[in-house]
Amino acid sequence: MAEAKIKIKLIGSPICTPEKHKVIVRALGLRKMNQVVERPDTPGFRGMVKKVPHLLALVK
Repeated sequence: MAEAKIKIKLIGSPICTPEKHKVIVRALGLRKMNQVVERPDTPGFRGMVKKVPHLLALVK
């Protein structure tokens, strides 16, 4: 069976955010604005997205 995936898009700049937020964005593999990455739908990745909801969006 195929593993569930989520698509995450960087919609806000992490420039003037705390260092922890920058680390989370980089750990998700996001480097550029409007970049979309696909990650496994696990509690770990969901938690990372919930930490910085003002910078990220889930894409369908």
